[in-house]
Parts: sequence; C-alpha cells; structure tokens
Amino acid sequence: MPAGPLSDYETALDWLDSHIDLERLLGGPEATAPTLDRMWTLMGVLGDPQDSVPAIHITGTNGKGSTARLSVALLGACGLTAGSYTSPHIERVNDRITVANEPLDDESFALAISEIAVFEPMVTDRCGERPNYFEVMAAAAYNWFASTAHVNVIEVGMGGRWDATNVVDAAVAVITNIGADHLEIIGPTLADVAREKAGIIAPGATAVCGETAPDLVDIVERATSEAGAELWRRGVDWDVATRQPAVGGQLVTIVTPFGEHSDLFVPLHGVHQAVNAACAVCSVEAFFGRSLDHDVVGAALADVTLPARFEIVGSRPTVVIDGAHNPAGAASLRDTLAETLSIGTRAASGSDDAAPAPPEPVGVLIIGANKPHDPAAFCEALDLGVFDAVVATAAAWPRAMAPDDVAAAVESVAAGLGQNPEVVSISDVGEAVRWAQDRAGTQGIVVVSGSLYVAAEARRLLESRPH
Repeated sequence: MPAGPLSDYETALDWLDSHIDLERLLGGPEATAPTLDRMWTLMGVLGDPQDSVPAIHITGTNGKGSTARLSVALLGACGLTAGSYTSPHIERVNDRITVANEPLDDESFALAISEIAVFEPMVTDRCGERPNYFEVMAAAAYNWFASTAHVNVIEVGMGGRWDATNVVDAAVAVITNIGADHLEIIGPTLADVAREKAGIIAPGATAVCGETAPDLVDIVERATSEAGAELWRRGVDWDVATRQPAVGGQLVTIVTPFGEHSDLFVPLHGVHQAVNAACAVCSVEAFFGRSLDHDVVGAALADVTLPARFEIVGSRPTVVIDGAHNPAGAASLRDTLAETLSIGTRAASGSDDAAPAPPEPVGVLIIGANKPHDPAAFCEALDLGVFDAVVATAAAWPRAMAPDDVAAAVESVAAGLGQNPEVVSISDVGEAVRWAQDRAGTQGIVVVSGSLYVAAEARRLLESRPH
C-alpha cells in the first residue's frame, strides 16, 4: 500500500485530478504567468531528486515522444535503466512515468503520487497556491527515478524555458525541430518559439539540434554559446545519410560526430521517424561521449514500438492510428501514407499508355481537433484528395472542437482545392470508427488522426474489440 495520505490507485487518481490541469485549459482563464517557483519549491522539499541522476532533456514541436522512447531503448541496450517522463498519455495516465519504456504499475504509480501529496502542503504554504497537475506529475517522475533509474529521459510538455520539467541541468538538451505550434502561448513568432525551446540548454551541456532553418539554428547557436554548451547540428554534425523503405519499417544509415551506423532496421515508417532515430542515437552518443557499438544500436532500434505513431492496428480494412495534430505532422503523415500504403500515388503515376491499374482502396479519414489547433491547416497539409470519405469526430476532452465545426473546415478546404470527399459528422469516436470501417470495406484503409486524444480513444476501442 502507498505510504502517506493516498491509500490506493483510485484515491491517487482522484487527488491528482483535483489539481488545475493546464493541458485541459491551454490558455484559458485559469492560466497564469509562467513561473517555475512552485516547481523549484517542490523539488527543494523533496531533496532535489532531479539532480540525483544525469538526464537527457527533449523539446521540439514534433517527434519528442518518439525520440524519447528511442533514446530509452538505446540506453537500455547499453546496460542503463532509463526513467522517462512524457505527455500526454495514450492509454492510461501511468504511461507518463515509465522505467525502461514500461509504465509504472498501479501500486507504484499510487506510491509515486502519494509521495508528492505528503509534501504538497509545504509548497502551498510557501507559494500561496497548489502545484498544478503537470507539476505534480513531473515531480513524481523525478522523485521516482531518483531511486529507480540510472538516467532520466525527460520530455518537455510545451516550450522549454518555463516548462515544469526545466528544473534539471541535463547533460544533453535535444531540440527535435521548431514549428508553428502553440504560437498563442510561446510565440507569436517562430523566433520566439526557438528561444523558448533553447531555454532548456544547461551550462556545459551538449545541445542536439534537429532544426535546419538557418535563422532558427542561429538562435539555438546563440543560446548554446551563452550557456557554454556544445552544439551538434543536423545536416552538419549528424543526419540520416540514407534510407530505404522495407517490410515493416525502413533501413537507415545514420551519421553522428563519432562515425556511421549503416543499414539499421528501424521498425517505424516515414522519413520523420528515420530522423527521430538518428536524433536519438546522436543524443545517446552525446550522453556517453563516444560512439555506440553498432550491434547494440541495431538491436535496440529493431525492437522499438511507438503507440499511435503511424501504428497499424487493424486489417480488413487496414486501420492506421497516427497522433499527428499540426500541419507539420499532417505533412509527415501524408508522405508516409504514400510511401507505406501507396495512398494517392497510383493515379498520379499512371500514363495514357499504361495498362489499367487496379482500383485504389477506399480511403477514409477520421479526424478530430483540439482548440486552438486549426483543422483547416491540418487538412491542407494532409491533402484530402486521397480520401473518399472523411469523418469528423471528437474525443471526450474539454478542448475538443465540435465535430460539426471540424466537418465545416474539412468541407471548406476540400472545396477550395476542388476535391469532393464525402464528409460526415459523428460525435462518438466509437461510432465514427465503425462507420469508417464499413465505408472502407475489407480492402480499404482507415486513418485516424488530427488529435492525439481521438487517436488514443480509437486505439483503446479497437484493442478492446475481439479480433
């Protein structure tokens, strides 16, 4: 049983849910000026557990969770137990705090939260307010890993400089990329976003930067120099040298400052996942300060799974779950669909003299969106022309946009591009999945995307059904 005031798992969840959850509000009236005061105070009363083990700290607009999971696998293959904190969760809240990519079991999770509950009144007394939901979770992760892990792999929630995770002086700071997401909070310009993300670079660290836009890299480079850190740039110091699609994934060759890892099998789809794999290898090599053994890298990457990241969860019809939620993610999904499932490629590659090609499978998109994301921008990047039908839906989430509003955005984009998919609005995610599967038929393809919360809900429903 957990020590302290929380007697069991359900009690721990209830206590956790009693805190303000900024993920649910995101810029709403309860949002306050950014501060790390509560987090620093909480870390202090806990004995600064974030300093107990070295860390890799990861920020970026897209690819943070994938890079974190890949990094944990690589560290594990090198003999280190890695604790990882990521957000949001896919299946259960336990998913946010993992050891060796395995979520804490219910008893351990309750204990981790209960240990924070013991000290929270001291923080409230000193700061005049309770920590919020994300701060409690981050603190629980740091505190748990202090006694269970050799190294922490920590994913920023949003931005970097003012994120609750930024109480650690990580040996390696990773910026996967810098895109136009959450501009209303950490913008309004990409330069502002770059400065916020570069705020995680600690003195003396190695900064691994996956962004390649020169003006944004310049900002990261200045922040690195000011911190007395070392910068490793994609396209200069590390990159994907070659890649080739393969059954179940892709073969990639990765170059880092320490050398080359050739012909690695990565069981993930898309150029973006090859880059994430390269970023993870580079980050872990930066952590050790040496090249990783090639066989170790190959074994670690070959066993990686990424829930809700171009995850094929069903057949007859094929069902793809992808948590892309912004235009950059939509563009990656579009390209990966074309490369992996040939959606939208046959008609474009045909010629008048060629023999008639077999009909393309029926493609159905299930899409949700969360405020303040723009579903129209997402649809423009994805290219609705490759889908025969689109189902607008909404997850059980406070920031979920109404399905009718999402459907209106879909119709507007389609009309502007001269496309004409069938568009329907179905509020319940389960009903949306059933409709899409029927519409696609046994030979078709269903893609669930636009919102990680819709993707996660659809994934849980599909996994719970008998096969």
